[in-house]
Amino acid sequence: MSLKAEMHAAKSGRADSLVVFIHGYGADGNDLIGLAEPMAEHLPNTTFISPHAPNSCTMNPMGKEWFPIPMIDMTSEKFAHEIMVQSVTQFQAWLDGQMVAHGVTPDRVVLVGFSQGTMMALHAGPRRTDMLACIVGFSGRLLAPDDLADEMQTKPPVLLIHGDMDMVVPPTDMGKAADALTQAGFDVSTHMSSGMAHGIGPDGLGLAVQFIKNRLNL
Repeated sequence: MSLKAEMHAAKSGRADSLVVFIHGYGADGNDLIGLAEPMAEHLPNTTFISPHAPNSCTMNPMGKEWFPIPMIDMTSEKFAHEIMVQSVTQFQAWLDGQMVAHGVTPDRVVLVGFSQGTMMALHAGPRRTDMLACIVGFSGRLLAPDDLADEMQTKPPVLLIHGDMDMVVPPTDMGKAADALTQAGFDVSTHMSSGMAHGIGPDGLGLAVQFIKNRLNL
């Protein structure tokens, strides 16, 4: 079953790139699509699309989850991993279809994740055989870092952004992810947003836009 998604068409009407937002635990595609409006001012030829995770959230039935979180919903690590793998597989197939539908090549595709969405982006992106333009991850962490070297297929550039006041995902997780990715040969940039909790601040969003513009050669 294909994922449902929210979309914001290219401001210019002539799309040549695609930004894919990947939302966090308990949210849905509507949570991040609002970022398209300010970003489109700087990326006029970009279509923005924000898929809904395939699973209803155990702790928030009105929202969605890409996979369970054992420390929150008391599921097992094994079950959570199995659902994560299923969601990644489903996301990859959906993304393949979106590239065809929008007529863009992988090098014009950007993944922008938040929290659990960052975990998805950092897991899915490097395991694709066709290298994406880049990955931007807000307030997340790297899943299964020990498996990265054996399972990665490509090394898209990565920008990690985290609030230093984040009480949901520890700010130290950004450094751990950056270290593991760098050790695996990725080009990684990081930014710590001062005074920012578990969210996306203006400084982080501005850096993300510039990073994407650079990777799309705009």
